Amino acid sequence: MTPRAVGLPDGRVWLRVADPAWSDPLDASYAREHGGRWNPPGSYAALYLNGDVATARLQLERMLAGSPVQLDDLDDDAYVLVAATLPRTQTCADATTASGLRALGLPETYPQDPASGEIAHATCQRVGARVRGEGLRGVWCRSAGTPDGRGRELAWFPATARSRARPAWEAPRPLGEWRYAIGWAELGLDEQPDPRPVPAP
Repeated sequence: MTPRAVGLPDGRVWLRVADPAWSDPLDASYAREHGGRWNPPGSYAALYLNGDVATARLQLERMLAGSPVQLDDLDDDAYVLVAATLPRTQTCADATTASGLRALGLPETYPQDPASGEIAHATCQRVGARVRGEGLRGVWCRSAGTPDGRGRELAWFPATARSRARPAWEAPRPLGEWRYAIGWAELGLDEQPDPRPVPAP
C-alpha cells in the first residue's frame, strides 16, 4: 500500500533536545552512521525532531528511564532545546493516524504491538527505508516516548548533503528555561501547525 503523504508547513518550527557539548545538534550525519528508529545504521542521514515542547520533555524523561535521576534532579544547563526550521515543500509519510499506519504496514496501536510490547527499531527502520525509497522526506509519527504514543515526532531525511535544518533561535535554550513549559507561547513562539494530508494525484 502507498504511504499516506503529509506536507510539512513551510516555516514551521521543530524542536530537538541536545547535549550542550554537541558541536552541531542539527547535523543529520550522526544518525546516518549510528542509526535511529527510522533509519538503519550506515544507511542515510536522518534528523530526529520533536513536534512540540511536551514531546521534547517526554523524550528527556525516556532517556532518564531506569536511572535514579529524575527530570527535577537535572541541572538547569544539563540539556538544551534547539529550535529549527526545514527547507520548504517537504512531504513525509504519516505514521500518526490509523490509516497512515496501516499504509506503512504498522499496527494501529503503534508504538505498541498488542502481542509483543514496543515495536522494534528494526521494523521501523525497514519502513523508513521504504518511505525514503519512495521519495518522501521522512516520517511524521506518534512519539515512542510513552506506550500510548502521545506526542508527535518527525524523522526527517534530508534530500542531499546540502539540505539542512536551520536554527530558529540565535542560541539553544538551557533546560532551566523550558523544563516546565507546556506550550509554544512559553517558548516565545506562535502556535505551530501540524502537517496536513497531501491529496492523492
